[in-house]
Amino acid sequence: NSDERQRYLLVKMTPNAKPLDWWKRHESEFPKVAYVARSVLYALANARLFLENIIKYGILIDPIRWLRMFFNQPYSSANLGLILGSNVFILAIYNTEKAIQKGWFSEHVAFVIQAVTLTLLVFVPAAIVLVLEPNPLISTIILGMYTVMFLKLVSYASVNKWCRQSGSPKRLRRTKSVSISEGSPVANGKEETMLINYPENINLNNLYYFMCAPTLCYELNFPHTLRIRKRFLLKRLIEMLFIIQLIGACIQQWILPLVHNSLKPLSELDAARCVERLLKLAIPNHFIWLMFFYWFFHSTLNVLAEVLKFGDREFYKDWWNADTVLGFWSSWNIPVHRWATRHLYKPLLKMGWSKLNASIAVFCLSAFFHEYLVSIPLHMFKLWAFMGMLGQVPLALIQSRYIHWKLGNMVVWLSLILGQPIAILAYYHDYYINSHAYESFADVASQNITS
Repeated sequence: NSDERQRYLLVKMTPNAKPLDWWKRHESEFPKVAYVARSVLYALANARLFLENIIKYGILIDPIRWLRMFFNQPYSSANLGLILGSNVFILAIYNTEKAIQKGWFSEHVAFVIQAVTLTLLVFVPAAIVLVLEPNPLISTIILGMYTVMFLKLVSYASVNKWCRQSGSPKRLRRTKSVSISEGSPVANGKEETMLINYPENINLNNLYYFMCAPTLCYELNFPHTLRIRKRFLLKRLIEMLFIIQLIGACIQQWILPLVHNSLKPLSELDAARCVERLLKLAIPNHFIWLMFFYWFFHSTLNVLAEVLKFGDREFYKDWWNADTVLGFWSSWNIPVHRWATRHLYKPLLKMGWSKLNASIAVFCLSAFFHEYLVSIPLHMFKLWAFMGMLGQVPLALIQSRYIHWKLGNMVVWLSLILGQPIAILAYYHDYYINSHAYESFADVASQNITS
């Protein structure tokens, strides 16, 4: 009915009135002493492995190699073309919304146009990557950009459609935007109300701000800060530059020798050696994953938010305390979780789907994009990433019924520490063998770094 629809719109379209950084929103249930002990043990374990690696392989770090990989690509112009070409899809969605606003298109025609545009957005860059075969890392970055764009444009079109379908007066379509000055850490400022209602939001400035903002869920109004905190911004920039260099160095020094030396035992199906390589890879891989998490979700997204004066900084919660798989997936990547809840999970529930089936649909979409970001850049379709994500569903069901709290937290950490190395070894083995399909295994094995 009309009242229910109005409540639905207000819940869906109203941003947080008091944007805060994540540490002001969540208090840990675990003792702080446990953090200290865990951090010390983890640091000591990594220090020992790092020294062992240096003694065994010497210094393998070459920063110039990363620069050569990015700037000496034969298809660098195609990569630039893909980045610039993304504006075609953005403008297509924008012009469709503009046409609906002016009454040129019906809702049905607009839906078809937007569905075709979003489908092309996903598959056109994938086809170009498959044909031109640029560097896998660069391809992953570009396809990741298009994935984010897809999610944002779905949200943009959906929210505008909700506004048009609402029979409420204009004042109910308005949402409150709170501008906040620098404080503790971004609050305690003067509150100002800046209202935008539909269709005033249909303009390029509004759309491109959303495309750049560190969120996947569109709002007519976003919370803002009054000014850019220069000291905070400088700290995050230094973190970005330092951590990404450290990640690259650890991959060269730590990961590449280990995965390269895993080719022979994997090809010979030597179970004992495979397990040994898996366990040897688990800790450095997880260390790099943690650094990447901090670099992206804390440093990079905060830099973007600070430059754009974007107020809501809740990019993650305390996922490290999650005692269920579902708890982890709902807290480690808040932008994606909010998008999935708002634009897939809850709409499916309103259509009569059960919670289990709606959750499976969310994991299926996530599995598709995981495979999309791995298989296409590597030009392999092994479905390891897809099956790994779908495997989270039965694991979540078992864990929610039989495994709880601390034991559940251990299961979450084990799935992170061991699951990723298994996928890395599987994909690297298949990619390397496919890349050397015309060489004998003896030739390939002879290239391995001495283990």
